[in-house]
Amino acid sequence: MKKNLINILSLFSLAFIFSCKSGPFNMLKSGSPHQQYEKKLQNAGLDKTVMGATWIEKAQASLTKAVSITLPYQEKGYFAADKIDAIAFRFNLTRGQKIQIKLDKKPVEKFMIYADLWEINEQQEFKLLTSADTLGNNVELDADKTGSYVLRLQPELLGNGEYTLSITTGPSLGYPLKAVNKNQIQSLFGVGRDAGARKHEGIDIFSSFRTPVLAVADGTVTRVNTNNLGGKVVWFRPRNKYYTLYYAHLDEQLVTDGQSVLQGDTLGLMGNTGNAQSTPPHLHLGVYTSGGAIDPLPFVDPTVQKTPAVISSLSQLNGILRTNSKIDLDGVSLNSGNIIRVNAASKNNYRVELPDGSLGYIPANKLVLASKPLSTFKTKLPSQIYDKPDTLAAVKISAPAGRVLEVLGNFKNYQLVKYENKVGWVLNER
Repeated sequence: MKKNLINILSLFSLAFIFSCKSGPFNMLKSGSPHQQYEKKLQNAGLDKTVMGATWIEKAQASLTKAVSITLPYQEKGYFAADKIDAIAFRFNLTRGQKIQIKLDKKPVEKFMIYADLWEINEQQEFKLLTSADTLGNNVELDADKTGSYVLRLQPELLGNGEYTLSITTGPSLGYPLKAVNKNQIQSLFGVGRDAGARKHEGIDIFSSFRTPVLAVADGTVTRVNTNNLGGKVVWFRPRNKYYTLYYAHLDEQLVTDGQSVLQGDTLGLMGNTGNAQSTPPHLHLGVYTSGGAIDPLPFVDPTVQKTPAVISSLSQLNGILRTNSKIDLDGVSLNSGNIIRVNAASKNNYRVELPDGSLGYIPANKLVLASKPLSTFKTKLPSQIYDKPDTLAAVKISAPAGRVLEVLGNFKNYQLVKYENKVGWVLNER
């Protein structure tokens, strides 16, 4: 039965590859690549098999079990063909940031990992925003809302290979000056003004008098005028965006109402007009939406952090390890000798999975191989050795009374043991 299923999957995968020849844009017309693959599983009747049903269930369950990460983030992992899996990462984005997701695979061919980016709304519902195409291009998205987002990775059935995931954030717009120098941005959004009577509705970017001030995107100049606070100002709306940028304290305006401009075009020259006459020349940059002013810094912040290097050894990927001391895993206290599975490496940590499916991160130096026994014991009664730490699980082998079992680790009230070259779980009755 399993051999027949593998043959069906092989033919199905080949058909799926040829159906993708028209490129990613045609694919997205009728759903994401992940949705297309799931639909083909259903059409082939594979959703009625254990493998197909498990793949679909894992996809949904991973979203609610997403591990929390901080950006930028990088991990190196391995998806094994004999383990149906999906992993999701939860992180925060601020409106104005651009997220870039890069996924490198090995082998490049015949190893498909679906990458989908979701937004979580106030009702904790998941909204699919974008997906990686079938050609392996990077995923980029401007964050239109401040909030929580989830990235899900899932390989095709029988997919086998390693990957490197890199997630970075940066500004969604260009910088309003040609040169970026240290300490140019000196006054931030929300700082008190006029003895606390009002708050600063933008950021101030300092440079020399009459420095050219640039369009941060392609778009349209919506208004050019003068007011008491901003002096000579330019209002500019980026193309296909629902906010307007406000350039203030200009010494000279070089555009007109309704003018179309390209990113990098000069809108005006920096000055200190309006209420900035007693300060050095600077650009006051604001971002306004229908709900009022929002922080412009995430839109233009030139500081982009690099992804942290992966230091942990990759030789342990997909391996069974155990803790070498007591440790906390996302609020769960683990004893020394607790069995875990290593799914990926990130910085000096491993992303791990407990036998009950719980996920989290453990420092690499808190884990050791589970190959050597911690202890041995002799069974007093016949013992069932299960394939999972659960008495309802399948029995791998039975050990008669008086047999010696090697203890490799533990999980809750079960022990992972080795007997006659087979490894499984026994209920700890000692």
